[in-house]
Amino acid sequence: MIVAGEASGDMRAAGLARALKELIPDLRLSGIGGKYMRQAGVDCFTDITELAVIGIAEVVKNLSRIKKVFDQTLKQIDNEPPDCVILVDYPGFNLRLAREIKKRGLKVIYYISPQVWAWRERRVLKIKELVDRMIVLFPFEQNIYDKYGMKVDYVGHPLVDEITIDHNQTEVLKSIGLSASKTTIGIMPGSRAKEVERHLPCMLEAAAILFKHNHDRQFILLKASSIDLKLINDKLFLYKYLPLKIYDGPVYDGINAMDAAMVASGTATLECALLKKPMVIVYKTSWLTYAVAKSVIKIPYIGLVNIVAGKKIVEELIQNDATAARLSVALESSLFNHSLIDELAALKDSLGKPGASLRAARIILDVIK
Repeated sequence: MIVAGEASGDMRAAGLARALKELIPDLRLSGIGGKYMRQAGVDCFTDITELAVIGIAEVVKNLSRIKKVFDQTLKQIDNEPPDCVILVDYPGFNLRLAREIKKRGLKVIYYISPQVWAWRERRVLKIKELVDRMIVLFPFEQNIYDKYGMKVDYVGHPLVDEITIDHNQTEVLKSIGLSASKTTIGIMPGSRAKEVERHLPCMLEAAAILFKHNHDRQFILLKASSIDLKLINDKLFLYKYLPLKIYDGPVYDGINAMDAAMVASGTATLECALLKKPMVIVYKTSWLTYAVAKSVIKIPYIGLVNIVAGKKIVEELIQNDATAARLSVALESSLFNHSLIDELAALKDSLGKPGASLRAARIILDVIK
């Protein structure tokens, strides 16, 4: 059983599922996931949209729905006990699930570590009690788990394999009615509804400023599969004059069509980096979540690009700093910034060698045996 809780976890879990099927073609996979896991052959008994909430306030508001999914998952496990359960990121849900799974004597593997390097590192002690094996994507994560004597394997980041381009920039832009000769700025507001609600207005207003400064610019808005189109269209009503198109095709083709991007903090920042696209990272959350996070997070950056680089290479605009004026200025300075593009190109070496999903699959099968 594979349990993912949001869009990027769905994509990483899908890559893992394909690798497992490659090694054992008749392997049966079930779990919680989205369209990517289903396409990879996972029988999903619950869709990730049921869990796609973020922040303390949002979790409290949706607690009954999350509890229903939690109970349904345990019922599924009790009815058909799997050989092991693979938990993908999403620690608020998955670590509680791990506790119940261990009571049932089943093997638990965690793929994509909770961000113990950002806050409450000593959570590793609890994770060590609940999880049989931790599989991590970054080398600095392995060092933390090693310090606490937990079984851990560093496999590298699956994005190194996953990012492939099927249609070039010109083909993508023409397919959605944009010009191949104009500067194209990407808008990536996030994969959760609350992220889109908080980020998109600021991003659209920044787009309006950028367009006002130079009419030789156009915009491509990437819609995550987990987001209802109506939510985006409602926000676009006041910006019909902008040369902007919504794109919901292959994600990496969409990112590759951009010259620079405004992007919500998360895995999408690494995706942009691997495609060498200059970006500005944006993140807004509820004031309660922000206040709690600010008091416990111990690292200077929130963007994975900056965390992996070990220094600030792209601008981050968080909470009050995420204004349309600041975002437009930061985006303007990142456009065609060749030194920034070189920094992003160098980042790939920090993400490991190709074959991460296959290495993870072999470890999982070894644990099961």
